[in-house]
Amino acid sequence: MKRFGSDSQFCSFCGKPADNSRHLVAAPSGNIHICNQCVAVCQSILDQENSEIAPIVMSDVPKPKAFKEYLDQYVVGQEDAKRVLSVAVYNHYKRMSVPKTLSNDDDILIEKSNILLMGPTGSGKTLLAKTLAQKLKVPFAIADATTLTEAGYVGEDVENVLLKLINAANGNIHAAERGIIFIDEIDKISRKSENTSITRDVSGEGVQQALLKIIEGTHASVPPQGGRKHPNQEMIEIDTTNILFILGGAFVGLEKIIEQRTADHAMGFGSNVGIMNEEERMNLLNQCTPDDLVKFGLIPELIGRMPISVALKELTRDDLVQILTEPKNSITKQFKASFALDDVALEFTDEAIGEIADEAIRQKTGARGLRSIVEKMLADIMYELPSIENRAQKKLIISKEIVQNKVHASIDRLLTA
Repeated sequence: MKRFGSDSQFCSFCGKPADNSRHLVAAPSGNIHICNQCVAVCQSILDQENSEIAPIVMSDVPKPKAFKEYLDQYVVGQEDAKRVLSVAVYNHYKRMSVPKTLSNDDDILIEKSNILLMGPTGSGKTLLAKTLAQKLKVPFAIADATTLTEAGYVGEDVENVLLKLINAANGNIHAAERGIIFIDEIDKISRKSENTSITRDVSGEGVQQALLKIIEGTHASVPPQGGRKHPNQEMIEIDTTNILFILGGAFVGLEKIIEQRTADHAMGFGSNVGIMNEEERMNLLNQCTPDDLVKFGLIPELIGRMPISVALKELTRDDLVQILTEPKNSITKQFKASFALDDVALEFTDEAIGEIADEAIRQKTGARGLRSIVEKMLADIMYELPSIENRAQKKLIISKEIVQNKVHASIDRLLTA
């Protein structure tokens, strides 16, 4: 680039000519110039953007007890999982807050510990991961392992998981590089058999192999628009070294593999497989070893990158009742706030709350199905309500009969508050 000091040249940004205090730099074409003062302004803008992503310092990392207390406000039950996750996430971000070496010995490094959550659908795996990211104020992305395929086949490349995190960070790569990714249904990409198959397992073992590098830590190239990579396509570069991966799955049948290893009589008349209660199942899953996961269908290399595993229990009726009413953002509180915007007070009787929990158990959807039950129940009244005039000071009480669909939650059930 050329440097100019002549009055015949003008800065293309501020429009001012060169003088004793203003020096111009020309682009390679020579037709566009920028002065040193505009360069300083641009630099200050870039510095301000970078300062918004301040490095994590030890004092900013909540202690495990603080994590646990925060999780208690949003997640009901799963005490063991909350404690394990609190410690694991604290250690991960503590690792990021200190230099890579702990002493003068350059061989001492703190490695990343990703997390494996095992539990039935609707037990709170996604909510736990999302709430942790919310506490840390870091970008968070959810991916479904079943949509991923090995590179070159129909489906999504594993790098699209990283694109979701970049989008969650509004394109800010530095912020994304310290975010959290939750990959659900990881058990669905297990190998179909321990025996070598003549057909390629592109959505099972192939995906596990593809996930290895990004989970461990690498400089990945991500297509900016998603989809497949193309040779001449411009890529987004992202370092996954400090991204925390939380992998979740139901792992149906894993308890049988563990019991065959641990029980005195796993086969024949003494076998208890299939008749264990939920507490026994969770205790078995917490005894899971890498060999058990290999027999289930995960490859050893992937298991080695998830040193922390914890089991979540299936939610009981009491747990579902608490989920409906107690957390800060509980479902009933959300619907009450929504109805309040239409000047209607919404109330749920205790019997109605219990019936909603019972219906979720019958549907085997866990906490995930609670919202859909309430949405369906209130669909008609929510359709009619905004069109009602003089609805101020009105109240709607949701009874057990309404939940059971014996009575509709309709306009004629609005009461004067």
